[in-house]
Amino acid sequence: MKHKISLLILILIAYQSYGQSKNQESYANSITADELKEKLYTYASDEFQGRETGTKGLEIAIDYLKNHYTNLEVNSAKSNGDYFQKVPLTIVNTPEVSIKVEKKSFRYYNDFISIVDAQSGRFSSKDIVLVGYGIEDEKYNDYEGLDVEGKIIVAIGGEPKDENGNFIISGNDGSSKWSNGRQELRAKSRAARASGAKAFFLIDKSLFKRYSSYYKARDERGGESILSLDVNDESMYAFLVNQSMGDALLKAKKLSIDFEQKSEPISSDNVAAMIKGSEKPDEYIILSAHLDHIGVHDGEVFNGADDDGSGTVAILEIAEAFKTAVKNGQGPKRSIIFLHVTGEEKGLLGSQYYTDYDPIVPLAQTIANLNIDMIGRTDPKRIEGKRNYIYLIGSDKLSTDLHNLSEDVNTRYTNIELDYTYNDDNDPNQFYYRSDHYNFAKNNIPVIFYFNGTHDDYHQASDTPDKIQYDLLENRTRLVFHTAWELANRDEAVRVDKAIK
Repeated sequence: MKHKISLLILILIAYQSYGQSKNQESYANSITADELKEKLYTYASDEFQGRETGTKGLEIAIDYLKNHYTNLEVNSAKSNGDYFQKVPLTIVNTPEVSIKVEKKSFRYYNDFISIVDAQSGRFSSKDIVLVGYGIEDEKYNDYEGLDVEGKIIVAIGGEPKDENGNFIISGNDGSSKWSNGRQELRAKSRAARASGAKAFFLIDKSLFKRYSSYYKARDERGGESILSLDVNDESMYAFLVNQSMGDALLKAKKLSIDFEQKSEPISSDNVAAMIKGSEKPDEYIILSAHLDHIGVHDGEVFNGADDDGSGTVAILEIAEAFKTAVKNGQGPKRSIIFLHVTGEEKGLLGSQYYTDYDPIVPLAQTIANLNIDMIGRTDPKRIEGKRNYIYLIGSDKLSTDLHNLSEDVNTRYTNIELDYTYNDDNDPNQFYYRSDHYNFAKNNIPVIFYFNGTHDDYHQASDTPDKIQYDLLENRTRLVFHTAWELANRDEAVRVDKAIK
């Protein structure tokens, strides 16, 4: 009799597990190409004016998202019921700057450009410190043993190699974020700020040529605005300079700066909705996509259907599927936050504000972030493999559990070819650092970045909803849904076994 009872229990458990799996599939199947298409033709229409951060078009997009969640009866993620998280921003206009090295004056655009926003001020200093490449990394640290608090620091572009010609940080011939364009500027200026420097100068001939000509052309035509977070951080001046000014800085005994800020404060919003967990409501899975794009240029609307209209509507469909499960008494055990962030195109600003300044829920209780940025097209550079693929980035960077779960879910439910090409630490594109998941990852929150790769319409007016491949968008959205479902309902949270120190 005892063995019969045990067998009956096992059968009941197996039947219950089978039923849950079938229900999970039915909710996933409610995510359809037709519904995704209907939403995207609205979200990426001319009415939304390209959704540039700080414009009327983005306000239209934000209201659209809020109305969608209220119609679904999915509550705000904030305790006060407000779906909007205010993100304080500054429109960074080109400052008026005069810099003298010894007695020689240098000129804006010709010799230097400002790379961070700063408060108006005037000062002279003889405290000038050379900091090599300006890198602060666990594998290589130019700041070790240096006191640069309140001083002027000067760094050179690039990163070091060993005697075999390999980069020290990567250990091979692939460069890191410390010598990769925009990532280099961001990483080195942040390291300088963290060190307490008063001013930072980066000497890089090729980067200066690239950025100074772009900034000058942009300013002359009154083009796309530059934004930064307005969070009252202690001000630091930071400049990218050409080689001739750099040579003067390397020998300088005295330097003076006269900086007049021309920036203007504005604000934008993240949109955050949440389905509360039934058993573990204080553990959170965050699904994210950026709600902004790059606006209108020369009278043309840049609709951003793939970037990131595709990720935005994917989250809306996933929320709808989870809400159906809730109505059927099968809601997630953990809470799920649907987070639409602003200012991604301006430097990951909305997600940075969320993680670094005002997390709606504690980061320590955030189990994982699934970030969706461009999942509606195919990569023309990808000439081998299935059409039904997705690039995954970051799944194994922090958590072996998350990576294995992701692989298992895909095998069981969606059978998409998971391509890890851009997950390589030596990927010259450095996509791992270029979307909103990175702000979660740097806080040791496991992430997966879902991405179809770039194409000829990337950041062009031709990124329109008629070019989206909706069968692929459906498959990929279902994959994210299944992954979120498993993360929300498994007994144990995924472990972080590769934490960043």
